[in-house]
Amino acid sequence: MTTALLVGMTDLVVGVDLGTTGTKTGLYTVAGRLLAEATAETPLRWHGRARVDQDPGDFYEAAAATIAEVVRRSGADPASVRAIGLSGQMAGVLGIDRAWRPTTPYDSWLDTRCASEVERLEAEAGDEIAALSGCPPMVNHGSKIAWWRRHRPDAFAATAAWIPPAGYVAGRLAGLAGDAAYVDTSHLHFTGLADTEHARWSERLAALVGVAADRLPRIVAPATPIGELTGAAAADCGLRPGTVVAAGLGDTAAATLGAGVVRAGQLLDVAGTAAILAASADAFRPDVEHRTLITMRGAVPGQWVSLAYLSGGPLLGWLAELVLGHEAAADGTPATETFDRLCAAAEDVPAGAGGLLFLPYLDGRILPSEPALRGSFVGLHRRHRAPELTRAVLEGVALEYAEYLGILRGLHPGLRADEVRVSGGGARSRTWCAIKASALEAPYRRLERAELGCWGAALVGAAAAGLVDDLATAAERATPAGELIAPDPADSAAYRRLAPVRRELVDATARAGRALEQLVPEGEEISA
Repeated sequence: MTTALLVGMTDLVVGVDLGTTGTKTGLYTVAGRLLAEATAETPLRWHGRARVDQDPGDFYEAAAATIAEVVRRSGADPASVRAIGLSGQMAGVLGIDRAWRPTTPYDSWLDTRCASEVERLEAEAGDEIAALSGCPPMVNHGSKIAWWRRHRPDAFAATAAWIPPAGYVAGRLAGLAGDAAYVDTSHLHFTGLADTEHARWSERLAALVGVAADRLPRIVAPATPIGELTGAAAADCGLRPGTVVAAGLGDTAAATLGAGVVRAGQLLDVAGTAAILAASADAFRPDVEHRTLITMRGAVPGQWVSLAYLSGGPLLGWLAELVLGHEAAADGTPATETFDRLCAAAEDVPAGAGGLLFLPYLDGRILPSEPALRGSFVGLHRRHRAPELTRAVLEGVALEYAEYLGILRGLHPGLRADEVRVSGGGARSRTWCAIKASALEAPYRRLERAELGCWGAALVGAAAAGLVDDLATAAERATPAGELIAPDPADSAAYRRLAPVRRELVDATARAGRALEQLVPEGEEISA
């Protein structure tokens, strides 16, 4: 019988999630009980319009510091920690040399300097890239690597391999050299260089990007043990040398696993910095036609995850500053309370926000790739106040999700959206969950476990150490479900009426955005 093997309480695992602005780490029993957690900042560095990066060393330092902190807070014997699993941002990439030293900063998924490369790749082989990799040409590894080759040839020439943040930190923990660089299978779609269905590099796609095969890392499964904690790294982490380090996985794959979304037809809403709607499936069906959904490998063998995302999590923070000014910061109100306050004010506003529509593309549209498409309010009237603006922002994300789900059902005609599990900071708002449930016409389930990415990474670490033999079963058993929020039929009907209006608005705003972009001189940044 295949089950999750639960060993003694002395066997503990660490999960680290390298997020966009911070690192979160949890220490767990193999059965999923959280013993301690810690966070550390990993700041973004903005260098002008469209230019965003991070220091790779910040990722390692934040990971090591938070690992040491959870061990200290829990009072656990360091010898009881059997494995470390890491998850991290997926669409960005960094270069390393043969000594595992960074040759580039981390080129963030928020950095859109490679937009011209995206356009070139789309024009030359858009359908082929989407069909092979599972991801249309977009701001991801392939287009970024092509940008570095064209604009920073010295750094490109010094690079032995291109890897994501989780792989970089895992390699430092295990003392890997550049010739042992790897990428796990959950990242393959975002490389833009892989035959994702068969988990191998594509010579054709590599030639389009202009990267040689010897610059591409080996491909491994997330639960592969890639090494053990070195003495120096063990001292940094407060652990024992020899602790197993797993290959790890991308943050969305980790959250999907951590949420127990492991069977075909289950959906997950990751309401974080990136707002993501993901669906578990049992077949590789790339979205070649619409260029909206990404098809990636999940952590569970044989699992495919179709997903789409936008930079949605910071929207309410931006809105709070817009409508409340510096009021929240001035009176010391925590950001979570400001978020709750805005959402509570929007609760009594009817669906449709009093004739106000919002497009949630403050950082450009990721897919279909349209960096010049920006956010906008349409229908703004002098009677509109903060509650209506907030409702419109919440509905903007929900209506975007509804479009994703429609495309998903076209790819998987038999898909049943019986339940959408939700995690991330946005899951705290019952109002937002109810709006999304009505827009998707599917019930929303708030999960009691908060940090799904950390737990998903820890599960992969447990599997790498031989503590778990069935990731799907272990994930299902360890993820308690919370409140179920049903859709409101009247609100669902209102959102169906808004959908075609919204589609026309997106097209018109994209045209305006391209025109406006030409009016902003290169290198000029919109003032904060």
